[in-house]
Amino acid sequence: MEPVGPAPAGPGRRSGTGRLAALLVSPTLLVLGLVVAYPILSAVRLAFFQRDDGIDPETGLRKQGDVFVGFDNFTDMFTGDTADRFLNALANTTSFTVAAVSVEVVLGVLMALLMHRAFRGRALVRAAILVPWAVPTAIAGLLWRWVFQADGVANDLLPGPPVLWTTDGAQAWFAVVIADTWKTAPFIGLLVLAGLQVISAEIYEAARLDGAGPVRTFFAITLPLVKPTLLVAVLFRVLDTLRMFDLPYTLIGPGKDATDTVTVLAFEEAVKFGKYGPASAYAVVLFLYVAVVAFVFVRLLGADVFGTRKGSR
Repeated sequence: MEPVGPAPAGPGRRSGTGRLAALLVSPTLLVLGLVVAYPILSAVRLAFFQRDDGIDPETGLRKQGDVFVGFDNFTDMFTGDTADRFLNALANTTSFTVAAVSVEVVLGVLMALLMHRAFRGRALVRAAILVPWAVPTAIAGLLWRWVFQADGVANDLLPGPPVLWTTDGAQAWFAVVIADTWKTAPFIGLLVLAGLQVISAEIYEAARLDGAGPVRTFFAITLPLVKPTLLVAVLFRVLDTLRMFDLPYTLIGPGKDATDTVTVLAFEEAVKFGKYGPASAYAVVLFLYVAVVAFVFVRLLGADVFGTRKGSR
């Protein structure tokens, strides 16, 4: 008597498995649609409208509602009355991202190398380094606002007259970069540390036998092998910094030319002035900006976000 094996996977069985898979993931897709897709589509739609609360010339009555204005909200950002402020906010957003992420990469790699070394008290050092990253960003902004007060710790440590860090100017820009670096450099350090821990110790032993010093070992072995993890860490930080809102808002405040970002500008337009159409247009432009940056990292720089490429771990 021939043994009875599992039934071959036919079309009916495959379709049943597909329906089961769709049923299992449908709650997640529903939640993503409600919290991601719907707000994005609503913001895109609202970007083509503008609030009109004027007086109807035909009836003499006050009218309320949204009026379709086409691409006017987008063209006004570059050629209208608010063009200077928007371009300034876009430049601040980009400069914050470039400066903060560059410093965070250097400090994060140094932190990872320190945490990767075997020494007494390493667990305590790892916990201490990760504390700033665990602090909520709004709380970190208030903390650094206290540090950068006229009579705060920063001015006590610096010689000369007090620096008005939280007023408008270049010092406010540096204050935001310093605070953001303090908070999020440990994030890059944590991801790079994960990449360092998968590098075999035999590779370093072979390098030492060949006479390679610490500097050459770092640039010839450590950095190339940790590059995929580092690119993903930089991508996450770039996308996060481009959307930065709570740190400059709580540390410096809105309405400052040196620290206004696109998100702060959109928040003011929506909450302070009630201009939801222009605010949505700002959000849409920032969304496209972030999407382009993500595309450059994934396609051109080779950031393997999902770990699906050949040879990825």
